[in-house]
Amino acid sequence: MTSPDEPRSGLRNPGAAVRGVGAGSLVIEAVVLLMAVVPLVKLGGPHALPAVWAAVVLAGLCVLLAGLLRHPWAWYAAIALQAALFACGLLHVALAVLGLVFGAVWAYVLNVRRTVLGR
Repeated sequence: MTSPDEPRSGLRNPGAAVRGVGAGSLVIEAVVLLMAVVPLVKLGGPHALPAVWAAVVLAGLCVLLAGLLRHPWAWYAAIALQAALFACGLLHVALAVLGLVFGAVWAYVLNVRRTVLGR
């Protein structure tokens, strides 16, 4: 049995571990969004420039949120970021696919957070 003040996960600092998982996934998302710029330019069609700008702005927001995950509101902002990425699918279908993929990744990160922190 664990005492109420002992972490459920057995980690020394479970909050930092969960923030690391969240930050890592956001940084990977930023890298993937930046790597998507060239295909968006080549295959973007009439909305290529807005799709590229959306990808770059969202990548910047991913990096910004990765550093702010110590604040509780940043976790909700990251959920909104995934929804915004999916909504950018109106500019190019590849952004909608990335929104679905990283939305699923973020759902898993939130599940890990809930499991480790017990909240």
